[in-house]
Amino acid sequence: MSSIADNIGSVTRRIQKATLKAGREPGSVRLLAVSKTRTADDLRAAIAAGQTAFGENYLQEALDKIDALAEIAGIDWHFIGPIQSNKTRQIATAFSWVHSVDRLKIARRLSEQRPAELPPLNICLQVNINQEDSKTGCSLEELPDLVRAIGELTNLSLRGLMAIPDPDQPEAELRTSFRRLTRALHDLKAQYPDAGPLDTLSMGMSGDLEVAIAEGATWVRVGTDVFGARPMKS
Repeated sequence: MSSIADNIGSVTRRIQKATLKAGREPGSVRLLAVSKTRTADDLRAAIAAGQTAFGENYLQEALDKIDALAEIAGIDWHFIGPIQSNKTRQIATAFSWVHSVDRLKIARRLSEQRPAELPPLNICLQVNINQEDSKTGCSLEELPDLVRAIGELTNLSLRGLMAIPDPDQPEAELRTSFRRLTRALHDLKAQYPDAGPLDTLSMGMSGDLEVAIAEGATWVRVGTDVFGARPMKS
């Protein structure tokens, strides 16, 4: 059985190879280790292997791990799950990135509740790129109004877009989905240059990270290929 350190090495090499093949700058794509349902000890093993950025979906589970690992400096916590209004204060306080903002109400609450002593919260807008009923996210058509409004929220830094395309698409259609998100980000940056850095595309997972990198991903969110298969629930 591969260790977490071995897995991180393997995924890192995949990212480096895909980045080189796409003709992109080395280091322009970062690994976000999706650590939902994993233990603090699993994260310690990943940290020992050099991984510092972790993506969490479930708030209370994440807060428990943040507390358990509080003595370790330099961990970059990303919230990547659906956001309920009553959870925004804790998210705004505990995380440095949020990838799953899908409406203005949530963005406003995160901005209002971000502690003054912390830097602006990095956010990505989640786009329902394939308009799937089972997924959250705004539409591409809603993005301009959302970007314009969020650009006025002083405690947020609008970094870019996130999407989870339908993984059952043929590769050509998956590539098109990633490309649409990339084009949307470029259009927004040209239209709203003062809205935020708009330098981030959070897209691609264990099974499709090479395609996502070829189409412009800057963060790839990988869980299974880092930590192994999740244990079956009893």
